[in-house]
Amino acid sequence: MDFLKARPGRALAAVTAVLAAAGLVACDSLIPGSGVSPSAAARATASTTASVPAGLEHYYTQHADWYPCAEAGMEEADGEADFSCAYVTVPLDYAEPDGQTIDIAMKRRSANGTAIGTLFINPGGPGGSGLSLVESVDDYFSDALLKSYDVIGFDPRGVGSSTAIDCLTDAELDAARSASELEAATGAGDAYADDEAAVQEEVEEYAAWYEGKCAASTPVGLLDHVDTISAARDLDVLRAVVGEDVLTYLGYSYGTYLGATYAELFPSNVGRMVLDGAIDPTLSAGEITLGQAAGFENALRVYVEDCLSGDKCPLSGDVDKGVAQIRDLLQVTADAPIPTSDPDRPLTYSLAESAILGIMYQSESWSVLTEGLDQAMNQNDGSVLLRVADLFASRESDGSYSGNGNEAINAINCLDYPVVGDADSWEAERRALQEASPTFGVDLGYSDLFCQAWGHESTRERTEIHASGAAPILVVGTTGDPATPYSWSQALAEQLDDARLVTWKGNGHTAYGRSDECVTAAVDDYLLAGVLPEAGLTCG
Repeated sequence: MDFLKARPGRALAAVTAVLAAAGLVACDSLIPGSGVSPSAAARATASTTASVPAGLEHYYTQHADWYPCAEAGMEEADGEADFSCAYVTVPLDYAEPDGQTIDIAMKRRSANGTAIGTLFINPGGPGGSGLSLVESVDDYFSDALLKSYDVIGFDPRGVGSSTAIDCLTDAELDAARSASELEAATGAGDAYADDEAAVQEEVEEYAAWYEGKCAASTPVGLLDHVDTISAARDLDVLRAVVGEDVLTYLGYSYGTYLGATYAELFPSNVGRMVLDGAIDPTLSAGEITLGQAAGFENALRVYVEDCLSGDKCPLSGDVDKGVAQIRDLLQVTADAPIPTSDPDRPLTYSLAESAILGIMYQSESWSVLTEGLDQAMNQNDGSVLLRVADLFASRESDGSYSGNGNEAINAINCLDYPVVGDADSWEAERRALQEASPTFGVDLGYSDLFCQAWGHESTRERTEIHASGAAPILVVGTTGDPATPYSWSQALAEQLDDARLVTWKGNGHTAYGRSDECVTAAVDDYLLAGVLPEAGLTCG
C-alpha cells in the first residue's frame, strides 16, 4: 500500500453526525511565450498596490519572521532546511480588530529557480492542513510550477498549527470513528431506522456532546469565528505580509469555496486563481449532502465495473450484484466487526465505510480497495481496510492523529451553512438520500439538525458568487468526481463574471496533479504565463 497517498481536496464531507464520527469527511509542461515578462505575467492585471481595510493597518504591515523549519510541522530546523515557517497575527473577530487575536501558521517551499511570485495553496476540507500540502507538492505539482513559484501552504483559522479547535483525545477520536453506539442508534446497515424520532434525538445528543468537548478545550470565542469569510480575510492579510500586490492561488475542493469567497471580498486583489473540484456556493448543507450521496454511489458503481473486468476481483456477477456484495460486507461488519491485525481495533461498519468512501477519492488506488475487499470477504481480515480508513483520517501508526481536520470540519461547516428545515423535512431528506445512494445514504442526512444542536449559528447567506471586477478565474471540474460533482464546477464557472472551465473526463476527486498532461498544461499555462485555455477545453 505504499503508493496510496493522501491527496489534496479529500474532504468537503457533509456535516452529519455519522460522517463526523467516521472521520470523513484529498509531469513537465511547456510554458508558452506570452509576450510579457514572467514577473509581470505572474502579477496578473492589478495596476496599483492593494488597499488596506481601515482599522487593520497594523495587521497588514506586520513583519513575517521567517525561520528554517522541519520537513513536517512548524518546528524549527537545525541549520538550513527546505522549508521556512512563520506565524501571522490576525483578529479573532474582524468587527473588533483591537480585540482578541489569533495566529495563522504559514510554511513556504522556495522556488527551485528564479521565483516569479508566491503561490498560495489550500487542500480543502474544510479542516485540511495547507502545511501538510506544501510538504508534499513535489509529488504532484509540475517541475515548471515548482521552479517558478515560492509555494506557501497555510493552516486556516481553527486548523492544525494555527490557533486551533481541539475536541477529542486520540482514544476518544478512535471511539468516535468506530461509531458503534451511534450506528446502533441510527440503524447503520439497515434500510431505515425503525424510530425516526429516536434517531434525530441521538444526533442532537451527539452534536451537543461533541460541541461540549470542543468548547472545553478550544480557545474562547474561536468556535464562533472559523467561518470562511473570516478565513478569506486572513488570506488577504497573508498576501500583504509576504509582499504580494495580488493573490496567486490554487485551491482544491473546499479550497475553491475559500478562493471564490476571497474573490468576492477582494476582487481587485485577485491575480491568477485556479479552483479545482469546485463547490457551488448556492447549495444548502442538505443539497451538498444529496449531491455527494449520488456522487459516491455512482463512483462505487464505476469502481465495481472496473473491478469485475480484472482477474483479482473478489466480486462476481454484474455491477448490481457486485455492489450488493459490498453492501453485504458492510452489513457483516455492522452485525459483528471483522478482526484486524490490531486486536483492539476490529473493522466496524463505520471504519469499513470510511475506507470505501476514501478510496473513491482517488481512482488510481482502486487496486488497494480490491485487495482490502478480498481480504475482508475471503479471509475474514479487515487489516487493509482499517489501514485505508486510518490513512484518510490522518491516524499515524502510533495511534496519534496528525492535524485536527476530523474536529475542525463540523465547526467550519456549521458557520458556513445556515440551518434550514425541520424534523419532517429532515426525515424526508434522509429518505431521499437513501434513494440516491442505497449503499451510503442511510448514514447521511441531518446536516441541519447537527448544526442546530451544535449551537454556533451561521449568518452566511448561500448565494451566487460573481467576483465582479476580478481577474479571470480558472475552474477545473472532473466528470466522475464523487465529492464535488462536476455540475458544481459548471455552476461556479457560470456564476463568476470572468471564468473559464476546464473539464477532465476522469474519476476521483480533483484533477491537477492526478490527471493528465492536458490538465497540467492548462493550469500551468495560466499560472505561469497568464494564458487561459481555449473555451470548452476537455481533457482525458
